[in-house]
Amino acid sequence: IKRVDTLRRITSLFVEQEIRFTPSLRATAGLRYDYFDFDVDSIIAANSGTAHDDIVSPKLSIVAGPWARTELFLNAGRGFHSNDARGTTLSVDPTDGVTPAAQVSPLVATHGGEIGVRTAIVPYTQLAASLWTLALDSELVFVGDAGITESNRASRRHGVELAAFVKPLEWLTIDADFAVSHARFTQPDPAGHRIPNAVERVVSVGVAVDHPRGWSGGARLRHLGAAPLIEDGSVRSRPTTVVNAEVGFRFANGISAALAGLNLFDSRHNDITYFYESQLAGEAEPVSDIHFHPVEPRQLRATLTMDW
Repeated sequence: IKRVDTLRRITSLFVEQEIRFTPSLRATAGLRYDYFDFDVDSIIAANSGTAHDDIVSPKLSIVAGPWARTELFLNAGRGFHSNDARGTTLSVDPTDGVTPAAQVSPLVATHGGEIGVRTAIVPYTQLAASLWTLALDSELVFVGDAGITESNRASRRHGVELAAFVKPLEWLTIDADFAVSHARFTQPDPAGHRIPNAVERVVSVGVAVDHPRGWSGGARLRHLGAAPLIEDGSVRSRPTTVVNAEVGFRFANGISAALAGLNLFDSRHNDITYFYESQLAGEAEPVSDIHFHPVEPRQLRATLTMDW
């Protein structure tokens, strides 16, 4: 076992200003500053050390409306993600302690934006639609055989999101979300330009009940579409659909009871899927294949709560 102790100190500052130009036009501008300080103590002395990085992230939101209970919005800004602290001071491959290894950038910038519309023109209903884009200077990709994520090529994603929120009764709420995304590496590589595990379609539909007579509960369907598992897209995961539900009752004496059904229809799909080499006992050499974590089988959970 190779011990690695890491310490990361983070300092962040944020300032925001809202300006209302007219009754139907407003803007919010923000500026964020982040400073990361890494300190790595590895059993391999060459991989120990310190590193630091900082980043400034401007953000802007413009909203026009409402007109006829409808408004348009535009959001744009810069963000970031941090890489594994161990990679910021890396000098040699930890598996052999000899082979030179490249360090990763502590902080990786992202640039994104969206434009869309929100409306409540339909009675008891709120609807939203948006087009979005996100560019990453470096994508984080999971490496299954090592059990870690690694810094990879730059990428760009764009897509569409649709959302509906309906409240036909005071105690009944229905919501639905649908998203489609297109994700690709932007730097050329013979391996391909697909981003492993970048899900292309997501659907979520739910209903929630909170009746004044004590009844409560709801149900939610979650669907994750197929995704490429390797860069050339020749191997793909299968879609996953799971339904959870719950029903409960609040008694007048402060006692409430609930029954939840997880994976109500006992889906045999997978929570997550990867493609990499592995070698089982008795196999002469590693085999490239799909590895997965299955959805937990159907479960029923009863809860009894007392408040005093």
